[in-house]
Amino acid sequence: MITASNLELRAGARLLLANASFRVSPGDKIGLVGRNGAGKTTLTRVLAGESLPAAGTVTRSGSVGYLPQDPRTGDLEVTARDRVLSARGLDELVRALRAREQEMAASGSERAMRRYARVEAEFLARGGYAAEAEAAQVTRSLGLPDRVLNQPLGTLSGGQRRRIELARILFSGADTLLLDEPTNHLDADSIAWLREFLKGFKGGLVLISHDVSLLEAVVNRVFHLDANRAELDIHNVGWKTYLTQREADERRRKRERANAERKAQALLAQAEKMRAKATKAVAAKNMARRAERMLAAVEPPRRPEKVARIRLPEPAPCGKTPLTATGLSKSYGSLEVFTDVDLAIDRGSRVVVLGLNGAGKTTLLKILAGVEEPDTGVVEAGHGLRLGYYAQEHETLDLDRSVLHNLLSAGPHLSDIEARGILGSFLFSGDDVDKPAGVLSGGEKTRLALACLVCSTANVLLLDEPTNNLDPMSREEILGAIRSYRGAIVLVTHDEGAVEALQPERVLLLPDGVEDLWSDDYADLVALA
Repeated sequence: MITASNLELRAGARLLLANASFRVSPGDKIGLVGRNGAGKTTLTRVLAGESLPAAGTVTRSGSVGYLPQDPRTGDLEVTARDRVLSARGLDELVRALRAREQEMAASGSERAMRRYARVEAEFLARGGYAAEAEAAQVTRSLGLPDRVLNQPLGTLSGGQRRRIELARILFSGADTLLLDEPTNHLDADSIAWLREFLKGFKGGLVLISHDVSLLEAVVNRVFHLDANRAELDIHNVGWKTYLTQREADERRRKRERANAERKAQALLAQAEKMRAKATKAVAAKNMARRAERMLAAVEPPRRPEKVARIRLPEPAPCGKTPLTATGLSKSYGSLEVFTDVDLAIDRGSRVVVLGLNGAGKTTLLKILAGVEEPDTGVVEAGHGLRLGYYAQEHETLDLDRSVLHNLLSAGPHLSDIEARGILGSFLFSGDDVDKPAGVLSGGEKTRLALACLVCSTANVLLLDEPTNNLDPMSREEILGAIRSYRGAIVLVTHDEGAVEALQPERVLLLPDGVEDLWSDDYADLVALA
């Protein structure tokens, strides 16, 4: 259980939340919603104990499992299986068992057998082989084949590493789960399994997600973080009822406000007529005050939440084929990711890359962007190539530098005023531009990375899951920007709406490297890929 009392959250000088008190109890399944930058990620970090509030207290009883938007693991040499098992401290015991087995095989001594028995007894006391099988079942349900569990984390794609972290949290047996965008990088089957898992979870749950179907199926309480009022509105109802109540409440606010304004206007008009007569000046003043009190007593309609005005750069002139890749292959150790991939990106062309998680989609974009080197093959820049790369894990951002300095690095030709103007259109204003990029939420990092693209004159964009972490309104903005961009785009996404906005001409299927003309027959593969 988690209890928050008089909580205050700030981002620099900006107030995100004031005087909030609430409890997360067993059986509570809370959907934490609000626009990007409202403070949802900040709140979950505070609840998890990862950061401190500006004021107020958080107390926790029982264990807490926290999945951040951008999970980072320390040791990339650890195998995926050991990472999952470490949630219950089983990884070290499994390694100890293997070592004792080798010791018994080598010596066959009674002492070696006793040492093995002691380790095995502790292993069994913590769930033993059943727990190991449970961990494997969770990872399989999240779309990770057994072979992946034997690989070091450093050889996995960003999507696979995030699935491992999610599997670790779900396997941990924590009393309370704090999940920040858990469906990022999941295919349709994995999302369906996660939905059922969370529906059956008996502990407390705080869920940040833009997946409406997940919220609808799981949530029984809704916490709305209002960015305009720095308040947490608590609704003890499910998602559908919350939406209905919110719409009805807004209609009521508008109706009451309109009635109050009409009556106040009539009073003010009467007061204006009376003000001309000295004998009625006092009565006129009182009438005007009454009109002011009448307006003050009625809660105004909610101000519409701001949305980033997302646009993509005007592409610089280039030759017919600005980017070509020939014979690309990539392996990590003995694991072959893809082989013999050829790709020619013509001016203004639109290509979508499909493949299961681990098929090498992100790796291919990194190679095309020059971030990674292929094992074989070559990437050639054509005449006038200007490349823009949006990375799935925001690797193009310097997390130690400020928002403003990140933008100025991407656009050194910009003046300070011009850079601040661009950031303002992406909802970074005032002190926000001086925050280190590392403290931004996933949605804010997405907006900053897109703002950095705007500074370029890129004529070929490599976009890796550009709609992840975005609220519905911001997602619509980036979809509109994709539709209107006149340069070439190579897109990796699980978002069917993004593919529809792209209107691809061609599809590249990984890991086989098969290229084909796009047809609607491939549309069903997008959410599964």
